[in-house]
Amino acid sequence: MSSNIPNKRGQSMDPAPTPQNTPMNNAPISSRAQAPQVPSINEEDLDRAAAASIFAQNPKLVSMMQNKLQGLVGKSSGYVESLPAPVRERVAGLKGVQKEHSKLEAEFQEEVLALEKRFFAKFTPLYEKRSKIVNGQTEPSKEDVEAGRADEEEDEETKQAQAEADKQADEATANMKGIPEFWLSAMKNSSLAETITDRDEEALKHLTDIRMEYLDRPGFRLIFEFAENAFFTNKQLTKTYYYQEENGYGGDFIYDHAEGDKIEWKAGKDLTVKVESKKQRNKNTKQTRVVKKTIPTPSFFDFFNPAKPPSDEDEDVDDDIEAKLELDYQLGEDIKEKLIPRAIDWFTGEALQFEQGFDDFDEDEFEDEDDEDDEDEDERDEDEDEEDEDEEDGSKPKQETAECKQS
Repeated sequence: MSSNIPNKRGQSMDPAPTPQNTPMNNAPISSRAQAPQVPSINEEDLDRAAAASIFAQNPKLVSMMQNKLQGLVGKSSGYVESLPAPVRERVAGLKGVQKEHSKLEAEFQEEVLALEKRFFAKFTPLYEKRSKIVNGQTEPSKEDVEAGRADEEEDEETKQAQAEADKQADEATANMKGIPEFWLSAMKNSSLAETITDRDEEALKHLTDIRMEYLDRPGFRLIFEFAENAFFTNKQLTKTYYYQEENGYGGDFIYDHAEGDKIEWKAGKDLTVKVESKKQRNKNTKQTRVVKKTIPTPSFFDFFNPAKPPSDEDEDVDDDIEAKLELDYQLGEDIKEKLIPRAIDWFTGEALQFEQGFDDFDEDEFEDEDDEDDEDEDERDEDEDEEDEDEEDGSKPKQETAECKQS
């Protein structure tokens, strides 16, 4: 049976266009042609609230659609399989070349990690020196003070305020050691601020140092040192981030999971829970009793009890779990890459200038120079039109310019 279909005149019709037989140039369109009279549908006409309600009431439907869409990812379209055998061999050869590239990428990441560890050994004495100054165990050298003040730009008002504060300092302030609440202030200026509650601050005031160390395997450990406090008995709280043994597509390390220390809370001082009291009345005896219920409450110290990543056997992955895992990993990276190396900049708030950059600029406050020129031209045109209207109305003509007089 022929693939061509005869029309009324007995002529065969060409098959429908496909990506293989569609011409490069567009077909000519007759000037007599008219667009099909099909009413357009605006997105605004759709009842979005109704659609959202349908999905909200049918979470299984949403999950099924997501699973269907995810099942399509990575599936072959059949194009490569349809290529001639010699071309498929070349494609396979390119995959082999790519594997060699991936090996080099993994080797590169290993070298970068080794370089980080080598320089971390050089940074460690500086971190130890910083810790001693913060906790009042030593004072900074004159060279360090001069180097730190070299970049300061103080106006006269700031200098006068500091001089006045020095005069009013009492004996207790003069004998103060170290920098009180250094790490709490630094954390509140960083991405950790949203995780810190008012109740947490009372415990974090006793935080004396934050440091890190690399693992023998890919990963790192964050170490929080605490002075004696009224909330928990731990002198040290750690959290360890583990990476998978195999590298990712670009040779990068892939985050696997994190583990934190168990906090030994003192009686009634657990900041991750809240105790609510509720009165209950017995229907028969009419006697009342108070029932105390412990419920979880947001706290920075949840950081040490991270969510468990889903196993390979879990078919349905909760979006909340995914979001918590992503946030947990990002916080760990921020502490490792930003807070620890530049703690003083986060304490003073100077790091915020580099973090924000141009992210917060308001586009309405800026306009293109070309737009300004266009506006000026429009204003000049309007002025000229007004002058012409005045002359037509018989009003007193304006004085000619010098250029007109010369003509």
